[in-house]
Amino acid sequence: MAKLLSVNVGMPVDVSWQGRTVRTGAWKSPVPGRRMVRRLNVEGDGQGDLAGHGGEIRAVLVYQLQSYEYWRQRLGRDDLAFGMFGENFTVDGLPDDEVCIGDRYRVGEAEFEVTQPRVTCYRVGMRLGEPAMASLLVAHHRPGFYLRVITEGRVQAGDGITLVSRGPGELSVADADALLYLPGRDPAKLRTALRIPALSPGWQQSFRELAAARQPGPEPGPPGFRPMRVARIVPETLDVSSVHLGPTDGTPLPEGRPGQYLSLRLAVGGAAREIRSYSLSSAAGSEEGTYRISVKHEPQGKVSGYIHARLRAGDLVDVAGPRGTFVLDEGTGPVVLASAGIGVTPVLAMLHRLAAIRDPRPLWWIHTAHDRAHHAFATEAHALLARLPHAHEHIYYTSQPPPPGDARVTRGRPTAASLTALGIPADADAYLCGPTAFMDDLSGHLRDHGLHPERIHTERFGALAAVNPGVTATAPVRPHQPPGPQGTGPLVTFTRSGLATPWSPARASLLELAEACSIPTRWSCRTGVCHTCVTPLVTGDVTYTTPPLELPEPGTALVCCATPAGEVVLDL
Repeated sequence: MAKLLSVNVGMPVDVSWQGRTVRTGAWKSPVPGRRMVRRLNVEGDGQGDLAGHGGEIRAVLVYQLQSYEYWRQRLGRDDLAFGMFGENFTVDGLPDDEVCIGDRYRVGEAEFEVTQPRVTCYRVGMRLGEPAMASLLVAHHRPGFYLRVITEGRVQAGDGITLVSRGPGELSVADADALLYLPGRDPAKLRTALRIPALSPGWQQSFRELAAARQPGPEPGPPGFRPMRVARIVPETLDVSSVHLGPTDGTPLPEGRPGQYLSLRLAVGGAAREIRSYSLSSAAGSEEGTYRISVKHEPQGKVSGYIHARLRAGDLVDVAGPRGTFVLDEGTGPVVLASAGIGVTPVLAMLHRLAAIRDPRPLWWIHTAHDRAHHAFATEAHALLARLPHAHEHIYYTSQPPPPGDARVTRGRPTAASLTALGIPADADAYLCGPTAFMDDLSGHLRDHGLHPERIHTERFGALAAVNPGVTATAPVRPHQPPGPQGTGPLVTFTRSGLATPWSPARASLLELAEACSIPTRWSCRTGVCHTCVTPLVTGDVTYTTPPLELPEPGTALVCCATPAGEVVLDL
């Protein structure tokens, strides 16, 4: 019979790490006597990052004596004491390749259900002083697992562990972990996993995304930049102009997907080259054989100012793309295209696509502008919508009353009440682009209205919001050159942040370089396992210092464990 060897608890503490402060509950120690286990955790225990740990589905973390013995030998460590892997229960038995998702166990007075493997998180490596630990746990099939509390009760070291019932599908913890993080996935096991009610919602969502990803996705454009000629420039509003770009050699343009973007490389203010990305604002490779991008002149924008003041028809521009994953999915269900300001560009390209085929799907077109004078593409969008049999047009002006008799226009901004009145069905797919506050508010209203989060797609211009689990937030800083001596290696360009800097081998990875430049970054494991850090690679190639357990999609890079193989341009 399996046995509970140690009950370990610890409250969240602030730990200094790489010049930052991390709030974590990974420091756990054995406690004597009986401990009450309630719905959310063990008495005296807590988690520092409830987005990735803890909660009802992850109330108790389990790790095995046999895995401790394995790592002591593998790592050459004799100091690995119970609790150091962050677990609440150290057990004798219950190996990851035998315990299954949905299994139920009785320990002492309490009953538990297995919900998911351990989350791949950098903090276990931080706790152990082994930075690669998150990757090693997956590669060696020894993750440990979480429990949900079915029946609250007291437990103590020495209690026997009894199997109450076997989970449906008999998908082991090790197999579930490999299914998410390792290549060579078995489609049958994916289907099995999605039929297990006990599997945590987060892992169910990840498996649904993996199942959907087996269908062909948007391919990145050809690597690198190619010269293109400005065919014409068309003013759209007082501060928005469209630039039409055509090939210099008459060859057909690579096909793009509605919603994708181009990256432009321009010599602005001397020899320095600036790289910026702009969404396609019409069908890629239209009848005239050009791409169209539409650029708003920002008051302090170096590149947008150059495009509006200096760029002329006939000029040559280096262009990469099209690329990007914010694309209109094929389907038959209702669609919502919502935008604010210049965020209209990618959803306008989607509207062009729908109008071109006279798509019969119900469509809601929602746009917010300052007033009519700043409403880019108002006439164009209205004409496109007229070609669709089931289109609904709703315009909001924040600083101007609606024109007399025009029922399409409302003064103000979209609200929960106004969206409810529009009659948007809960099974609609929504595509949102605009300022962060606009997308956050509208996403919240749509979720409250009944749309599932996975049906709400957003595109952010500029740097993406950071994902740095557990790191204490500090005041934002504008991206800047890294401190210390300038690097002598190949140039690394971060397009969303508008920064280029030479590589220095003093940095362990492209992620560390971005962090040194105060560029918002997204990561979790920092060892190439979770793919949270995956970043589109506009041009160039990378070398992996730690080989990822699964390579990312072509045209992308895992910046947490990558260094530049030459000059690189990252969409970061």
